[in-house]
Amino acid sequence: MLNKLFGKKQERKLKENEVKVVLPEEEYGILEWKEDGLPCIAVLNSALKKFEPKAIFSWHLSLIIDFEDIVENGMPSVSEREIVDPFCDKLDEEIKAGGNALFLVRETWNETRRLVWRVYDPEIAHDHLQFILNHHRYPRPFDYHMEQDMEWKQAQWYFDQITT
Repeated sequence: MLNKLFGKKQERKLKENEVKVVLPEEEYGILEWKEDGLPCIAVLNSALKKFEPKAIFSWHLSLIIDFEDIVENGMPSVSEREIVDPFCDKLDEEIKAGGNALFLVRETWNETRRLVWRVYDPEIAHDHLQFILNHHRYPRPFDYHMEQDMEWKQAQWYFDQITT
């Protein structure tokens, strides 16, 4: 009781099959390349390259948003980014809520924005995205796909681009 009064936390002992995971602080790097002759710009959470245990976040969630107002090379206009970026930021916060997901990458290419997370419990993420879709709480059409990827093979290409 005194520990509660004075704000001291008691460390809970792990059960036999539990694993304590320390979520890494996000570190961002910029990647740029051309695909099908169009520029792609990505913001990568490079802190995940050395993150362990990867198997805890074994689900690969990829979400693609279609832009409406485009400038040259398939990139969004400033006004389009002002509409889509806040939605992406809010969505990122919601998907990661409670430590259920880790942000991996945000790509802009060919009139689309792609957001990717590594997810612990796919049902939580799926249910949240279905709620957003069913209640029309999005500024632009989007679709998503989630599949199990225990070895993080779908993330490996991004990590291979990191030189340090």
